Amino acid sequence: MSHVAKIEIEMKDLEAMKLACKRLGGTFKKQSTYEWFGRSVGDYPLPDGFAAEDLGKCEYAMRFPGASYEIGLVPRRDGRPGYTLLWDHWQSGGLERVLGAKAGKLVQAYGIEAAKRAARRAGHTVTESKRADGSVVLQVRGGR
Repeated sequence: MSHVAKIEIEMKDLEAMKLACKRLGGTFKKQSTYEWFGRSVGDYPLPDGFAAEDLGKCEYAMRFPGASYEIGLVPRRDGRPGYTLLWDHWQSGGLERVLGAKAGKLVQAYGIEAAKRAARRAGHTVTESKRADGSVVLQVRGGR
């Protein structure tokens, strides 16, 4: 079964997404298709702005160890810069098992990497540390 959905993230920084993918042990590649169930069976609503024939097509894809399906990065359909992340979260593809519900681990990793890149672009120094509970703390110092 296909359960292709949009990952709820405002993804504007492609380099930060590459770093987030790497942070989680994944690979990031430029390619025109991503692995998923392969066809929409109509049992799940399509992401806004996408038709069934759009699924499986992308500009970039991410693959993660332990998952047979991939996440596709597709240019946004609303004309704004950035990408829509599409994934088939059906359990047999393994992505939700690896990345958590709604790809929460990827969303968190992207947020961390995007914040670090923005701070460094502004001339700040960034230090990252991890707490015992698994949460991440970013310390930003200095600046222009």
